[in-house]
Amino acid sequence: MREAHVYCELVSGTTPWAELEARHPTALILSGGPASVYAEGAPQVDPAALRAGLPVLGICYGMQLIAHHLGGEVAPAGKREYGPATLEIRERAGIFEKLPSELPVWMSHGDHVLRLPAGFRPLASSVNSPLAAITNGAGTVVGIQFHPEVVHTPSGKEILHNFLHGVAGCRGDWTPGSFITDAVERIRAQVGTGHVICALSGGVDSAVAAMLVDRAIGDQLTCVFVNNGLLRRNEAERVLDVLHGHLDINIRYADSTDRFLEKLDGVTDPERKRKIIGAEFIQVFEEEAKHLGHIDFLAQGTLYPDVIESTAPDTAKSAVTIKTHHNVGGLPPGLRFTLIEPLRYLFKDEVRRVGLELGMPEEMVYRHPFPGPGLAIRCLGAVTPERLEMLRGADWVVVDEIKKHGLYRQTWQAFAVLTPIQTVGVMGDGRTYANVVAVRVVTSEDAMTADWARLPYEVLARISNRIVNEVPGVNRVVYDITPKPPGTIEWE
Repeated sequence: MREAHVYCELVSGTTPWAELEARHPTALILSGGPASVYAEGAPQVDPAALRAGLPVLGICYGMQLIAHHLGGEVAPAGKREYGPATLEIRERAGIFEKLPSELPVWMSHGDHVLRLPAGFRPLASSVNSPLAAITNGAGTVVGIQFHPEVVHTPSGKEILHNFLHGVAGCRGDWTPGSFITDAVERIRAQVGTGHVICALSGGVDSAVAAMLVDRAIGDQLTCVFVNNGLLRRNEAERVLDVLHGHLDINIRYADSTDRFLEKLDGVTDPERKRKIIGAEFIQVFEEEAKHLGHIDFLAQGTLYPDVIESTAPDTAKSAVTIKTHHNVGGLPPGLRFTLIEPLRYLFKDEVRRVGLELGMPEEMVYRHPFPGPGLAIRCLGAVTPERLEMLRGADWVVVDEIKKHGLYRQTWQAFAVLTPIQTVGVMGDGRTYANVVAVRVVTSEDAMTADWARLPYEVLARISNRIVNEVPGVNRVVYDITPKPPGTIEWE
């Protein structure tokens, strides 16, 4: 949707219409899903949302919900469809405007619409789905059995574009420039004459957030860069050099290495690590704020994937918590800051476009993402100064080789993971029992999904050789080839 310059938000499909209506939507899209609409406990859309007069697009399960709630019938298909199929278009209008009469699409369903609701007509069919696309009399409520959002449906973007602009009448004016204008106005209205402290990490997210806040309120902002002892090799020095060289913003540096490592001593559970680091960050900012005088707001670079993946089951019954983020979910009770999260509804690729629009240098904009909890979640098991130094050495080699071979901009993230596993090796004609390092390099557009990077063998060989030779305590290197899903990008 956003690639078509149309702003959209993800909400639970079971959200009552009254809550949806309060957001003043232009149109609704019902996503796919693995359930059967007639099964007990299956997620059901509020029927009032389908009768509100808004344009609606139902995809796969969403199409079946439309039929189910408007008087049609959904039943198990005689033949399930998983994978490629050919769509025969009966009506080349609406979502199929200016498209060929036959389209390759991607199917993934076990149920199908057996009988149409009153007033609906078929738009397209496939060999196993006689009703592969349907619409109401006005052409404003549309259901499609296939998935236009995947790359395996080559015309998917055109179909979505036709719905957004042709059926729903969206203007398509949501751009980086319009976002900046709106964000600056919102920040200015929220802060007023107050003062803001910003958590600055050196990554693109916090830097863009800081620039937006600075554009809105100027000298009312002070940024704080915290060295938590969990950064990459020479990271603090390099980040400060870049920030001071490109951002005309007041930046305070707080070296809090000892206190973070003390809090993490003996902690191996990844969720506990995240929560400890998040709580300690807040304490550091609170102390820094006291030195600055009265501070009213804390600005953070929270992104939409952080929010989505941290969704609690009690707030979205069809979602699960993938991982917690130290900067998602508000602040602990008793802290006097009010949060400012100007990027909360943006994906990483959108943040980068905003950064370029703000005039940020490409070396900052295209810096690989780095997790808020830092190396603590890439150091599996205990976090100690010795293990962190080992991880820094391996990580340096990975990134260095990726850059040397011109692959940095082609990949989303490249890093090393220090595992709690030790294996036997032979080094210098002697037997060793040392640590295993995993290398993770992925490609992605927005971090919601990712695939492992098909690095040339010579690059992998070079990375492995250098790590074993340059990092004491490591005698084995493995390469992670798990996509997301089923894995996540990070290991913890």
